[in-house]
Amino acid sequence: MKVSELMAGITPKPDYEGFATNDDFVLAVKIGEATGEADYTVVQTGITSHEAALNPQTTDSQYIRTGLVTTKTGTQRSFAVSGERYEGDAFQGFCMSHAVKFGRGNEVVVPYVYFSMLTGKGEKGSVAIIVNDDQTGEAGANAGFSADLKSTSTPTEYTYSAGA
Repeated sequence: MKVSELMAGITPKPDYEGFATNDDFVLAVKIGEATGEADYTVVQTGITSHEAALNPQTTDSQYIRTGLVTTKTGTQRSFAVSGERYEGDAFQGFCMSHAVKFGRGNEVVVPYVYFSMLTGKGEKGSVAIIVNDDQTGEAGANAGFSADLKSTSTPTEYTYSAGA
């Protein structure tokens, strides 16, 4: 499913106030010939867990008189995605391709958007897709998979717009 299809009939409200659920956040990646963020493929079919983490890096320095000081030196965005294998899903098909599972460097880097369906606010950037498991599970159960998507640079602010 494309972002534009998912968001059809949904109008984010930048001043929305209230609780958000995991289902209120959209993670989508550029697969194939997508021409803009509205054409990115939504990570959703078969997904049972989606975690968006900020991984800050710090350094500690010891100074005369002021003592120990911690300085934030950067932050890497990462997403952990896991779920049940669904044959025919564009995102899972892309991740499970030989080129991504065994690819390196820029071969596995794709643009992404991540935003709240409630407010439309989020970010965009590029992530490296790292497939951790391409088949897990007990006999008779649905096959599972897991992947990490790790930013390759600092993302920029993004606001979803129906016309974009």
